[in-house]
Amino acid sequence: MLIAGFPAGAWGTNCYLVAPAAGEECVIIDPGHQAAEGVEEALKKHRLKPVAVVLTHGHIDHVASVVPVCGAHDVPAWIHPEDRYMMSDPEKALGRSIGMPLMGELTVGEPDDVRELTNGTTLDLAGLKFSVAHAPGHTKGSVTFRMPETADVPSVFFSGDLLFAGSIGRTDLPGGSMEDMFESLARVCLPLDDSTVVLSGHGPQTTIGQERATNPYLRQVAVGQEASPAPRRGM
Repeated sequence: MLIAGFPAGAWGTNCYLVAPAAGEECVIIDPGHQAAEGVEEALKKHRLKPVAVVLTHGHIDHVASVVPVCGAHDVPAWIHPEDRYMMSDPEKALGRSIGMPLMGELTVGEPDDVRELTNGTTLDLAGLKFSVAHAPGHTKGSVTFRMPETADVPSVFFSGDLLFAGSIGRTDLPGGSMEDMFESLARVCLPLDDSTVVLSGHGPQTTIGQERATNPYLRQVAVGQEASPAPRRGM
């Protein structure tokens, strides 16, 4: 399996391209602020053909390049219905008034083909399977994508802004909830095998085992204690 990732834009949001191998079809995860150029470079480098864009949530740092990327390759974008409005109204998602400047000129709106994600379903795209888990807390429509373990590759977990190396996503923006975040961490993250590779929306790669042992939020959720508010990270 090939996973090409890079941090993009002002918020350093991780964008991932996932394919069975170089020269194959691929899925693009979270093409955010200023990600379009990096996407095209990765497609060219690895000779990939995109078939879909999938989104962990609707914040502008994760979706800002959805329109140009989908338009350039005539592919659909998948997002949870609770976060769909954010593609067209990013200010509302950040608690801002419509018309206030937001990182200069950004292309906002929906691509021509938008499809909605459902908890518990499996997306079969580019010859790969992505299990979808609804994981509110950072936003109401946050989701994660998990790829199953194979003989050669451990399970891979695209956590969005649910779980980071050493931390979790912020919950102080509209739609955020620390109560929901704790529930999602317990339901979605804790049951995963320690060997599961975590590729998050911001920051470095980690594993569930590493986070289970060292992440103060995941540790406290595991023992049923109330964690302190999460530090701000990403949007």
